[in-house]
Amino acid sequence: MPGKSKSKKKTEQQEFAFLNIAESRNLPKDVVEEALSEAMEKAYQKQSGLKDLKVRTEINNGNMKVFRQRETVENVDDEEFEISLEDAKKVKPDAEIGDLIDEEVSLNNFDRAAITLAKSVIKTKIREAEKAVIYEKYVDQVGEMVEGIVESAEDRFILVLLGADKEGKHQNGSTLAMMKKNDQIPTEHYFDGEHIKVVITDVNKESKGAQILVSRADPVFIKRLFEKEVPEIYNGTIEIKAIARDPGMRAKIAVYSHNENIDPIGACIGPKGSRVQAIIQELNGEKIDIFEWSDDIQQLVANALSPAAGVVVIPKDGPRGGLIAVVPDNQLSLAIGKKGQNARLAVKLTNHRIDIKSQSEMKELGIDYQAIADEMHAEYEARKAAERAYKQQQRIDELRAESPDAIDIDSVDFTYDDDDYVPESRKEAEQIPSAAPNANQEAPAENEKDVEEMEEAARIAKEKRKSLAERREQSYTSKFESAAEAAPAQPSSKKNDHKHSYKNEKQEERKPVLKKKPAYTAMQPIYTEDELAEIEENELEEELSASWNEDVDYEEYDEYYDDEY
Repeated sequence: MPGKSKSKKKTEQQEFAFLNIAESRNLPKDVVEEALSEAMEKAYQKQSGLKDLKVRTEINNGNMKVFRQRETVENVDDEEFEISLEDAKKVKPDAEIGDLIDEEVSLNNFDRAAITLAKSVIKTKIREAEKAVIYEKYVDQVGEMVEGIVESAEDRFILVLLGADKEGKHQNGSTLAMMKKNDQIPTEHYFDGEHIKVVITDVNKESKGAQILVSRADPVFIKRLFEKEVPEIYNGTIEIKAIARDPGMRAKIAVYSHNENIDPIGACIGPKGSRVQAIIQELNGEKIDIFEWSDDIQQLVANALSPAAGVVVIPKDGPRGGLIAVVPDNQLSLAIGKKGQNARLAVKLTNHRIDIKSQSEMKELGIDYQAIADEMHAEYEARKAAERAYKQQQRIDELRAESPDAIDIDSVDFTYDDDDYVPESRKEAEQIPSAAPNANQEAPAENEKDVEEMEEAARIAKEKRKSLAERREQSYTSKFESAAEAAPAQPSSKKNDHKHSYKNEKQEERKPVLKKKPAYTAMQPIYTEDELAEIEENELEEELSASWNEDVDYEEYDEYYDDEY
């Protein structure tokens, strides 16, 4: 009895150890079983000194047994690997030639070297299994932003704990990631236990050290921050086309809107700059320049060199090619930037070599850069027109392929004789038989008289409007103009000739242009004679009151009044 209780206790301890390995390492039971089986096989081979010996391990509720296997044969040549059929039937009555016969081996007979080898094999296999689990979990998250806790801050690298609980402790699935020195923002300082956001840059299954590499200096990190803060970027309405970054100092971002009603720059900045300020705060004060993307390389380079204005881009001759950005002399320092930072970021973003030159330098070289730029832009417009025509033709071909019975519009004859054309309304009217005489034809004469009066009033109103429109078309002449035309021409001094000529030119420039109002040909509301007279009087008063024009130089007529008095 005491022996049995001791054996039962040992079995429980083995089961607890087995389950503890599987749970603490977040590994499936079959993976742990496979690791133990391989470890026992290596250990027994080490113990027996036979590398080709077959071993089977059986694990049941934490109870592990190891069996040595020998093949059943008729004539035994090597007793270490073979067993006779007669001896095999003693162990297994239905044994046949070729069957493997199990023979249990006591684990207590393993020496120290075999046990050490078994432990080493188990550790290696479990570590490989853990790497496989972590790889499968994070391989699809490359380029994604995650939150971690600084586990250890060293001079050359920082260890970041990923997948920890809220208190920052290890849990199932948590692992350590490495952030190298060049992946850190130079202006930041990290402390143990600090919560930081990072982007996963690499997941390696074969590396001996950390499997996961993270970064805060990668341009993708800024892209993920904008996706978090700007909903239009997250849902794809606004697209970040390119990013160039000098970590901790400045970043340039080119954005493009797929909806013409949404301003991409304004959406990224946010109300009162709230969105971009949140990102700048996360980046520890790194400045961000946002501009609109363009597939025209001239426009793109000009935008990338902002805040410099008046940039003209032309191609550069030579084997290495590239572009030349011509800027005004007072914009040269802005285009280059502090220590060449602005130009360097523009080169990264556009992926083109850019030489920045001033306008005075180009004039000294005798290069007509504006003509070259216009020619380059004309080539771009021609290329875009050809692309649009090609896409349009492709679409037409697709529609024709979908509807092969469709009529070609170019082959249809739309000519017809006017005499043969009869409107549908006329055809329907001809088909309808004449109706019976209406009883309303016998209406009283008073109704007919009212109708005639309304028609007469409408005719009079139309004539009044027509005469009023004709009077409006006549150009208006003020009293001053009439007096000036009637005054006799007097010789003037040479000194005043220049003054008068200047005033005449000025008056001609300021002379208002009288626009003709359209005639009232359409049907208008009907007014009485008194109402028409009142309307006409009001309109004439408005014209007289509006005839005084402050823009006219009335000093020209001062000489006329001086001569008169």
